[in-house]
Amino acid sequence: MNISYNWLKEYVNFDLTPDETAAALTSIGLETGGVEEVQTIKGGLEGLVIGEVLTCTEHPNSDHLHITTVNLGDGEPVQIVCGAPNVAAGQKVVVATLGTKLYDGDECFTIKKSKIRGVESTGMICAEDEIGIGTDHAGIIVLPETAVPGTLAKDYYNIKSDYVLEVDITPNRADACSHYGVARDLYAYLIQNGRQATLQRPSVDGFKVENHDLNIEVKVENSEACPHYAGVTVKGVTVKESPEWLQNKLRLIGVRPINNVVDITNYIVHAFGQPLHCFDAGKIKGNEVIVKTMPEGTPFVTLDEVERKLNERDLMICNKEEAMCIAGVFGGLDSGSTEATTDVFIESAYFHPTWVRKTARRHGLNTDASFRFERGIDPNGVIYCLKLAALMVKELAGGTISSEIKDVFTTPAQDFIVDLAYEKVHSLVGKVIPVETIKSIVTSLEMKITNETAEGLTLAVPPYRVDVQRDCDVIEDILRIYGYNNVEIPTTLNSSLTTKGEHDKSNKLQNLIAEQLVGCGFNEILNNSLTRAAYYDGLEAYPSNHLVMLLNPLSADLNAMRQTLLFGGLESIAHNANRKNADLKFFEFGNCYYFNADKKNEEKVLAPYSEDYHLGLWVTGKKVSNSWAHADENSSVYELKAYVENILKRLGLDLHNLVVGNLTDDVFAAALSVNTKGGKRLASFGIVTKKLLKAFDIDNEVYYADLNWKELMKAIRSVKISYKEISKFPAVKRDLALLLDKNIQFAEIEKIAYETEKKLLKEVELFDVYEGKNLEAGKKSYAVSFLLQDENQTLNDKMIDKIMSKLVKNLEDKLGAKLR
Repeated sequence: MNISYNWLKEYVNFDLTPDETAAALTSIGLETGGVEEVQTIKGGLEGLVIGEVLTCTEHPNSDHLHITTVNLGDGEPVQIVCGAPNVAAGQKVVVATLGTKLYDGDECFTIKKSKIRGVESTGMICAEDEIGIGTDHAGIIVLPETAVPGTLAKDYYNIKSDYVLEVDITPNRADACSHYGVARDLYAYLIQNGRQATLQRPSVDGFKVENHDLNIEVKVENSEACPHYAGVTVKGVTVKESPEWLQNKLRLIGVRPINNVVDITNYIVHAFGQPLHCFDAGKIKGNEVIVKTMPEGTPFVTLDEVERKLNERDLMICNKEEAMCIAGVFGGLDSGSTEATTDVFIESAYFHPTWVRKTARRHGLNTDASFRFERGIDPNGVIYCLKLAALMVKELAGGTISSEIKDVFTTPAQDFIVDLAYEKVHSLVGKVIPVETIKSIVTSLEMKITNETAEGLTLAVPPYRVDVQRDCDVIEDILRIYGYNNVEIPTTLNSSLTTKGEHDKSNKLQNLIAEQLVGCGFNEILNNSLTRAAYYDGLEAYPSNHLVMLLNPLSADLNAMRQTLLFGGLESIAHNANRKNADLKFFEFGNCYYFNADKKNEEKVLAPYSEDYHLGLWVTGKKVSNSWAHADENSSVYELKAYVENILKRLGLDLHNLVVGNLTDDVFAAALSVNTKGGKRLASFGIVTKKLLKAFDIDNEVYYADLNWKELMKAIRSVKISYKEISKFPAVKRDLALLLDKNIQFAEIEKIAYETEKKLLKEVELFDVYEGKNLEAGKKSYAVSFLLQDENQTLNDKMIDKIMSKLVKNLEDKLGAKLR
């Protein structure tokens, strides 16, 4: 939020420099990101002076240019060629001298000596829009006769520099969402640091009702959503441009001036944090304002000319016939004040934060008003700000206050009562703070001491401090004003011994596997656990009714917790592919979340919810590209399979003790699953379906593996890493060419081989597959290599032949295999 340094000084008197002020605010929890010197007019009118046109003659080579001589108050007049139709001798004008920089938006140009149609020109006589003091370009600025040549334009227009502090307001600090709110905290800081300071705000004692010519009744039908609503009318106003001081104040903090009535409401929301709305009283049908909800689906056109369908929980400000405004969020198309407005109804209210927040999210709106209402404004500031607005409207737009204040509320806002024990203050802060210092800080923060004992205080905390309702909240406030840097770092460190547990082992293995994958060319990604629920529509592998949905999502793109890491990775692949980086290998560790309605239990609220930790791998694009030593080669699912197997091996799992099978679901076009013998799914991997890839606008094949890290950790609990001497006896390799039915997979051959010879068979590898000529229909040929080794002796031909014969017989009996 932008805070004006000079504006701040209107509420608290201090002598800190802008940088010192920023440091002070940061030290008390209002982190200030930067301090920028800002001028109300870009460039600060530097180089511009007041001049007097001494002579004005027509240009000999132009039908619209004039040659002038101008007295700049410094001696010799200068010659300037001017194209404005209203230039004439005797005028007092604004002149841009040589070297002056003028701005047009973000563009800048410098005034230089030049020849215009053959005549030398040494400056420029300016129009309003050329120097930034207005928008008129019909002619040059003609000043009153009293203007003195040689006067600097910045002095003539009273242009002063200010400083804008960029204050980052945390969501809990609704009270600091205004200049006065920041001033309150700064005042407490100044008092604590022994500086003289006073906190003040404009008086509204001058408010009085002048007549009762415009009476508009107020009726609140939903007091839960609107605990406090007030309004007053001002009759006979003139809507026009705001005075320069008000326009400058708003421009400085990044708010565009509109007209005097609207600018007053913007001024008050940034000054005191109270959003207001000025209705055109002539458009309030039936002379009655009704605060209520509307039927579901009611159409309503907002100020941005968008028609929105209302929810039955959207609070509306209505007249006798129709809705005029979404309460606390956005005005209606025909609700505001225009130049034709002569009478206004000023609204000041306290709307329930939850109602405003939900309405703003439903309609995708974020306004200055909703930003403050949804965090909680000062309920006791409603009437003060209404009176101030009425007085300002009367001063800047004329008119008379023409009704009593219509003030409708349920119960007055109550202070939060907090019991504060000194012992707890010392315990949480880590230092004994003197009692008088504690009392000084809480009173400077406008907390009232209602009772005092030797052990502590009873405090009445003002209702605008919605974040201070417990003793620990008060202690946090005491500490930030006392100063975090004033709490010394202790010289001793208290610690306790801990032993490594399952989480430590898991973290160590995560780092180990992450390093292994990075070594294989992978990049680690980290995606949001929040995802788009629409990704899961129609999926059987991850049903949408198992999603953990958010009650108050930021957007439709982040409205559910992910069930799988897959979609986050596909988003990352699409993002990179759209930027000409399509050859990718990603991995991610992350939680996945599930909801099971069948497990609902009134006593155990969290029973339907669960989460699992997963590792996801994505491979896409080319494995090798643009290499002089190797032809381009696409990645394949077999490459991914090798990465998965290497991870399982690195974790200490024996692949022969795992069950690998085909997997059919609507995420993969073709896939395998890896389970324990007990049926627990450890991993699945395969080719992502074309349908999913099309949804993410991905052209290349994507190979994805999902490893359930939680189940992997369980599977390796009993794994012991043992070491043995490398065998001194040579291994023997035998190859078989097997003719098999096309539907038989290599995994079946591998399984039968290890079941046939459990002791001496070390490896089974497939090194060729042939389908085509010279084979029977429905057949294929596998070339398979078998590695045999005895740890205790050298194998002889007799032993080898016996094993191979037994192996061939089992393959023939169980798979119908034939030797080629």
